[in-house]
Amino acid sequence: MLKYKIDVLAALKAAGYNTTEIQSRGLIGQSSMHKIKNGVMVGNIVIDRICELTGLQPGDIIEYVED
Repeated sequence: MLKYKIDVLAALKAAGYNTTEIQSRGLIGQSSMHKIKNGVMVGNIVIDRICELTGLQPGDIIEYVED
């Protein structure tokens, strides 16, 4: 199963984006932000956007862990 290796919201904040700004600018949708906050995996498009905003690679953000 895939899981987050990092605190995505902290990485976004470190890159200069707070949750209010992300949602008001439409960078990541509200439902996706809710999933991230709860540790639920989001889709490729959102992972791509997180990479774009933070400068990280997908492998820096997610990892595969056996159940």
